Amino acid sequence: MDKGVTLAKLHTSGPMLVLPNAWDAGSARIFVEAGFPALATTSAGIAFSLGYADGEVISRAEMLAAVARITARVTVPVTADMEAGFGRTAEAVAETARGVLAAGAVGMNLEDSIEGRLLDLELAVDRVRAARQAARDAGVPLVINARTDAFHPGTLLPDRQFAEAVRRGNAYREAGADCVFVPFVGDSATIERIVKAIDAPVNILGAPDAPTLQALEAMGVRRVTFGSAPMRATLGLVRRMAREWKEKGTYGTLAAYGIPFKELQQLFG
Repeated sequence: MDKGVTLAKLHTSGPMLVLPNAWDAGSARIFVEAGFPALATTSAGIAFSLGYADGEVISRAEMLAAVARITARVTVPVTADMEAGFGRTAEAVAETARGVLAAGAVGMNLEDSIEGRLLDLELAVDRVRAARQAARDAGVPLVINARTDAFHPGTLLPDRQFAEAVRRGNAYREAGADCVFVPFVGDSATIERIVKAIDAPVNILGAPDAPTLQALEAMGVRRVTFGSAPMRATLGLVRRMAREWKEKGTYGTLAAYGIPFKELQQLFG
């Protein structure tokens, strides 16, 4: 309960909420050590770490088990990326919301597209409403971050993306969402318009082509997450090490980026 209340307040007061996306308990502990007051998970990062592709190839049970391993090893609130809810129906989403709470998380992401197609708005709204009701029944203020994929490349014609994102974002807020996530937007002008048009805290994806965190906060963005990018950057480092060993037979990557064993023992002890 306390973590849920804390996470909700972080979306509405104080500085913009910057949520690193963890994929396992180790990455979560490192993000907490850096001073972040809450964490998100990354569904793609968790899937990749277990050898799966993204897109709900991993089962709901496996995803929730990964979330539970993270929440068990940190004291800050955690919000779980649960993709499109592991099922099309409102009841499937409610079951996922109950699972998120059972795994120790106090927030969840919920996408409004399946297999690259936006869900009918009425169904998408019912799914948000079902997650909210599941949280009410459990007596925990679950922070619902409703994601709209209106800007996802190939989903809609460009001249329809903004209006549809706003329409869906406001509908999800009315259905009980605490925050609206609009990924795949990187230009400042569009972000500013979105923040003004959606009557809810807005989550933007932090990426190399996005404005800086300072600029996003100045625009009124309330939450920034990074998706699978931190995990993919880590895998890039693993690939770099592997290629260095195979092609050069040297250890430069290990020397440059490795955290000393003693430090990790202290961190995880």
